[in-house]
Amino acid sequence: MNIFNYVREIINYHELVANIALRDIKIRYKQSVLGILWAILQPVAMMVVFTIIFSYFIKIPSDHIPYPIFSYTALLPWTFFATSLSFAVPSIISNINLVTKIYFPREIFPVASVLAALFDFCISAIIFLVMFCFYRMPVTVNIFYLMPLLAIQVIFILGVVLFASAVNVYYRDVRYVMPFIIQLWMYLSPVIYPISIIPGRLKILYMLNPMATIIDGYRRVLLLGKPPDLFFLTLAGGISLLTFVLSYHFFKKIEMTFADVI
Repeated sequence: MNIFNYVREIINYHELVANIALRDIKIRYKQSVLGILWAILQPVAMMVVFTIIFSYFIKIPSDHIPYPIFSYTALLPWTFFATSLSFAVPSIISNINLVTKIYFPREIFPVASVLAALFDFCISAIIFLVMFCFYRMPVTVNIFYLMPLLAIQVIFILGVVLFASAVNVYYRDVRYVMPFIIQLWMYLSPVIYPISIIPGRLKILYMLNPMATIIDGYRRVLLLGKPPDLFFLTLAGGISLLTFVLSYHFFKKIEMTFADVI
């Protein structure tokens, strides 16, 4: 079965994907005092901490952009990425009862977790809209680049979580090492600092990280009114698509053994 058949199969199960994603959202905020506001609180709290530490104390440059919106623009896609990994990687193990009883595509679980994280991303974007108006950021035709940026990010995230969630079935250490990987990955991405401080001779190597291009692209489009760097955007798209295809093939190759291993 090729990658198009895999995707077509998932589309045929779209109602189940939506129901599991909705269930994950409800479970995440059930019986919490702030409820859905937690989706906003995390990036806002990080933005405040980053602004105090990296703007007032350490004085990290922000390309002449007010640091609060400079950091929040990066924290939006980054939190989407980190939340997706945190919930999608253990999703197959977390649904052990369903995995061992009936058949349906097992990738439904990590895909649903990514959709749930995308919901959080949309809620967090409300605060960005307020900041966008407050700081009077420019709105240009380049804002339409947000769609390919988000599409590339979703494809990349799906590639990462499909691979990691499959490996986690065999090696449960993946779940425990994931917070460390996410933390390290953040420092290797331009969340705290601008991409302009990366030395030119290292930039190509640095931009092999698709999240670097994605975060920089969001900043260029939303804060500067410029298009993303099309060379690096194409590179990020190619790496993301390759990651997705290879990870999906790997996932489907070992999928039928999940019930036995679990």
